[in-house]
Amino acid sequence: MEYYKIGKIVNTQGIRGEVRVVSITDFESERFKKGNTVYAKLAKDNSMHSLTIDGVRKHKNFIILHFVDHPNINDVEFLKPSDLFVDETALANDDLEEGEYYYHDIIGLDVVTVDGEELGTIKEILAPGANDVWVVKRPGQSDLLLPKIDQVIKKVDLANHLVTVELMEGLD
Repeated sequence: MEYYKIGKIVNTQGIRGEVRVVSITDFESERFKKGNTVYAKLAKDNSMHSLTIDGVRKHKNFIILHFVDHPNINDVEFLKPSDLFVDETALANDDLEEGEYYYHDIIGLDVVTVDGEELGTIKEILAPGANDVWVVKRPGQSDLLLPKIDQVIKKVDLANHLVTVELMEGLD
């Protein structure tokens, strides 16, 4: 079975068994929903633990989660730090519109300009506000930040592992 990273448990929250999660998912409200199962991969030994969400709330820039059968801080202390994953069955109900992609489909794609110049590889996706920002790792240079807007992202070709972009003034 394949797993897809959706966030990272960075700390506990209070004494009632809640954890603070930094989200890195494209469908936050779907991934972190009461009743959903997520998998924590512990940093210390890479073991996977299945957890069922029974409480969700936002606090500042974090998602605060509570899990079934984990009523206090002592029950969740072992989870920090750990990465959170969903399995492939969690993706089955997502309805992607034209021009929408999963983060895991985009990360790792090669980036070229409309003129054919190779820029690098997408290493990360940020979601700071109005639109996503694709971070391109460039050899021998600082990372390039590309806003996910039609004026910049011209074509995403998953089959050929390629994104074609048009660099606007100030982006290079």
